[in-house]
Amino acid sequence: MPAFRIAPAVAAAFPGTLIALVTATGVRGHESWPRTAAALEELERRLADGTWRPADETDPRIEAWHAAYRSFGTNPRRVRPSVDALGRRLAKKGTLPRINPAVDSYNSVSVRHGLPAGAFDLARVTGDVDIRYADGGESFTPLGEPGTVEHPRPGEVVYADATDVLTRHWNHRDAHRTRVTEDSTHVAFVLETLHADRDGDLLKAAADELQGLLAPHADRTAVHHLSPERPRATV
Repeated sequence: MPAFRIAPAVAAAFPGTLIALVTATGVRGHESWPRTAAALEELERRLADGTWRPADETDPRIEAWHAAYRSFGTNPRRVRPSVDALGRRLAKKGTLPRINPAVDSYNSVSVRHGLPAGAFDLARVTGDVDIRYADGGESFTPLGEPGTVEHPRPGEVVYADATDVLTRHWNHRDAHRTRVTEDSTHVAFVLETLHADRDGDLLKAAADELQGLLAPHADRTAVHHLSPERPRATV
């Protein structure tokens, strides 16, 4: 079973980091997920009637990620944190994309709570996963672009396994190799905050919500947490 680890240098630079790993085994991605469909429709309805809007870059939750991106040399208005980009898309179009039930589940939780989220098909992960600074020698193939190879800049925060990089700019974009599809049966979902003191309860509520969407469609689910104090979790 793979382990997820926060590298000491990243933990030192971002001491308020708290990451929830929601794992699901025996996922049934080809069946109907009515609770996920309803969650997406509720967000879109509330946006349309003006009772809710997604967090934008003026929100402390998003601003914290902008500051983190700038700290490792990424312009967050050109390369946006995933939750920022997703919220902007929802605000502009009035709808969220429907990808597949598992991805739709974490998208709905991410934008509802203003927290970055992602997922990895663990059957396609090689070895352990480290959240660390890139050294510049790694490769990355972006989601949806299997013929493209990028090289993260030295000092950029990435998720990486033993083969190559799984996310660029911490949580901007996932890799094509470990993407979650309807056929994925063993998945690790990630929810993140840089301010556990302020948003720790929010993160835990979001993880519980995501687990609730997943549980009816998986044989087993669990929640693990990573922090500078507990930098390793085996999933």
